[in-house]
Amino acid sequence: MDAFTQFLVPGLLLLVLICHHKKTRTNNSRKGIKLVAPEPSGALPFVGHLHFLRGQAPLARVLGKIADDYGPVYSLRLGSCQAIVVSSWQMVKECFTINDRNFAARPNMATSRHMVYNHAGFALATYGPYWREIRKLVTSELFTSQSLERFKNVRRSEMKSFMNELSLFSQKNTNEASVIDMVKWFDHLTFNIIIKILAGKRYSITGGSEGNNEDLHVHEAIKKGLYLMGTFIVSEFFPYLEWMDIGGYVKDMKQVAKEVDGVIGKWLDEHVEKRKLYDGEKEADFMDVMLSTLSKDAAMFGHGRETIIKATTMSLMLTGSETTALTLTWALSLLLNNPHILKAAQKELDMAVGKKKWVEESDIKNLRYLQAIVKETLRMYPPGPLAGPHEAIEDCYIGGYHISKGTRLIINIWKLHRDPQIWSDPHEFRPERFLEEHSDLNYQGRNFEYIPFSTGRRMCPAITFAFEVLHLTLAWLLQGFDLSTPMGKPVDMSEGVGLSLPKARPLEVIMTPRLSPELYQNL
Repeated sequence: MDAFTQFLVPGLLLLVLICHHKKTRTNNSRKGIKLVAPEPSGALPFVGHLHFLRGQAPLARVLGKIADDYGPVYSLRLGSCQAIVVSSWQMVKECFTINDRNFAARPNMATSRHMVYNHAGFALATYGPYWREIRKLVTSELFTSQSLERFKNVRRSEMKSFMNELSLFSQKNTNEASVIDMVKWFDHLTFNIIIKILAGKRYSITGGSEGNNEDLHVHEAIKKGLYLMGTFIVSEFFPYLEWMDIGGYVKDMKQVAKEVDGVIGKWLDEHVEKRKLYDGEKEADFMDVMLSTLSKDAAMFGHGRETIIKATTMSLMLTGSETTALTLTWALSLLLNNPHILKAAQKELDMAVGKKKWVEESDIKNLRYLQAIVKETLRMYPPGPLAGPHEAIEDCYIGGYHISKGTRLIINIWKLHRDPQIWSDPHEFRPERFLEEHSDLNYQGRNFEYIPFSTGRRMCPAITFAFEVLHLTLAWLLQGFDLSTPMGKPVDMSEGVGLSLPKARPLEVIMTPRLSPELYQNL
């Protein structure tokens, strides 16, 4: 056989195989056989791919590694549940434009049943009229520009208390530097802001309560609830095993719900009694607004007035403080590990605001580099690295793949935000990218390559509120203090396990006031 024939025969054979493959796909399509997304090998009987998700690595990283091998759209079998994992902006766009309504549903989760009043919390509520009504109420009364202006004094007063206590603590030991765990301080600041807006309550950042210890205990219960939301619970994937409560997580959820319900119920009773004195006319916080909006005999799609108010309050507490505190923690960690960026941000503050007055919310629009720092932090450490859970209401197609009704959609925002085809040096902290090549990107969910607060109908409604708190807190902190780490060591950036990518280690910081003493005294 000559050389020409040696190459011709395999070539013809390959051509025949390709034609046969195309014909088979066409015939299958005509016969109703649907193309499904690739599935990683190694699935086990009964459990499917659940064993892939075990271990201490954050789930977003685990799923991102699978995407490296199987592409930006792949399927997983998680016990009795089918899931589709998406991590490219093109596929995200297809999910939340063409299929937006179809993926607006939430799965029936144990968290929502046992911790948030049997699906009455709007964040995890079933898609439908009830969810629309409560989301509309929350958005109009808390997160419009008028509402943000109405609660401006709350943010400022809490910032003043935060800075005052920080300055006192930083100067407590005159002979040696005071080391401050900023994770705790950010946590208390954001929690105080949200509960002040919701229920008119606040607690000392250093731990004392202006109410009582029973009220303060709700903070720890909320933190435990957030931990449980990010925990592997067997019955989420094998519902028929919930009665066994493997690991005791359902029992823990019910206990958290009982503790939080007791405190929120007491707050609600206080508001009802207070409104009697003011004849129902005084609206100081969101509980008052809900009491005014919902009549005494209001019942909405199976939920009574009291349940709706408590469930909405709990949902906002669960989602409104922890994610903001984590973003501040990651932002400061990144700045401490990149001191030249920290100094550049302080220089911008000195030039735009000066050192004779504290930065105001109205100054933020002039602090473009500070805004870029926040955007870059949210790119690298999105508050919801896997977005919220979605479920297909009916059959649909994503990227040409058939998605069956009931399939859970997992959007890997962490992986999306580190796509090297979009972001140059994606693992590098470089705020300048949002002043240069990505200056046109915003966080409103319309740029599908950058969705730190998700996108579509179920995206976070509190985006503007979150940015007000993030920008103001970071601006005051950088303006008011020179910041360093003990012995100049780099910050450990290890990630913990949880729903919102927590920091595994404390963030220990040494602070030195950089403004005149009078400014701290007059806070």
